[in-house]
Amino acid sequence: MTDARRAPGPDHTPQETPIEPLRITVYGENRHETTDPIVQRVYPEGMHTVIAEGIEQALHGLGREAQVRIALLDDIEDSLSEEVLARTDVLTWWGHMAHDDVPDQVVDRVVRHVRAGMGFLPLHSAHYSRPFKALMGTECDLLWRNDGEEERVWTVDPSHPITRGVPQPILIPEQEAYIEWFAIPAPDELIFVSSFAGGEIFRSGCGFRRGKGKIFYFSPGDQEYPVYRHQAIRRVLANAALWAAPEPRERTLNRLSHVDRDWYRDPEVARRAV
Repeated sequence: MTDARRAPGPDHTPQETPIEPLRITVYGENRHETTDPIVQRVYPEGMHTVIAEGIEQALHGLGREAQVRIALLDDIEDSLSEEVLARTDVLTWWGHMAHDDVPDQVVDRVVRHVRAGMGFLPLHSAHYSRPFKALMGTECDLLWRNDGEEERVWTVDPSHPITRGVPQPILIPEQEAYIEWFAIPAPDELIFVSSFAGGEIFRSGCGFRRGKGKIFYFSPGDQEYPVYRHQAIRRVLANAALWAAPEPRERTLNRLSHVDRDWYRDPEVARRAV
């Protein structure tokens, strides 16, 4: 399959310009998979592997190729280095039992790159991840219970690109219930709301913008259930990666503060101001 957009050549005839693969880094804590027999049965290859393969396959089905790499907590300084994040269009994040083990410098690095334009997809219990809490500016607390009941993920913004090709509702046979109140800022875009068998509801798909970056928090995905093997969930994550990917322009990490008079007349200085 050729994935290309049409562009005029020197003789004004259409030419095919390949679309660059989407560069995705999938961060996984990889702690439950090494200690919990239930999780080992559900995700023997690791949750991070299933998330990465699911996004890659769903994007391929949409005619978009991706370069997907995996980052783990055990090698986080290398796998989420400055160089890796500079080459990442979208970072997904799943963590649960070791949030506090993520070093300060990695948190600061992720936040800085998100504000500069990198997409960020915190998943499920990553509502408590240090980068997400830093970007939200709140504690991101919520209520929860884990009785393995059905979750229904309802689309509340059908015009949003993350909902394309997604059934209404997504039915997840077994899942941990996340329950309001969810202590986050009001989302810039509320895309999904979940309901549970006990009558509870939760804002399960929330879009935010921080600086030049887009963030999509998506709650389905407890480690004890095969949620990331669900085709509709994979489609949501692929759609979210396309939505959150930065615009095709240089990512600016450092912005100007002091400027001289008529600074905007110097093209190089003006370029650094955006």
